[in-house]
Amino acid sequence: MTDIFSNKILCGKCDVKMQPINIAKNGFVLRAVECPQCHARIVHPKDEQEYKNFIELKKKRFNVKMRYVGNSYAVSIPKEIVNFLHEQEKMLDDMVRLSFEEFGRISLNFCPEKQGKCDEDKLKRERLH
Repeated sequence: MTDIFSNKILCGKCDVKMQPINIAKNGFVLRAVECPQCHARIVHPKDEQEYKNFIELKKKRFNVKMRYVGNSYAVSIPKEIVNFLHEQEKMLDDMVRLSFEEFGRISLNFCPEKQGKCDEDKLKRERLH
């Protein structure tokens, strides 16, 4: 099946060929096309749907138990979140980055340590393609 964005897309207002761009939004890189004249944009339908799924998942709150395992505590990550990460082809490595953000708030980052800022790196990789 051919991707819709592999075809020439004309602006509905200007009748000019739209140029591919990437839009970074909340850690997502959305593929889009933009008119060079009027700057109208069309976001790839698949990317737009995945982003909407992310927003819906982000609205949910999960209550999970903290358990004592060995000399550490463990918190389970709901399957719904892990499945979403797998669908987005995020690297679920054995190591994740955990940091103490502020009192009462811990951050868990699934990006490998060597990548640095995941969103910026992903955006740079997308621009190369």
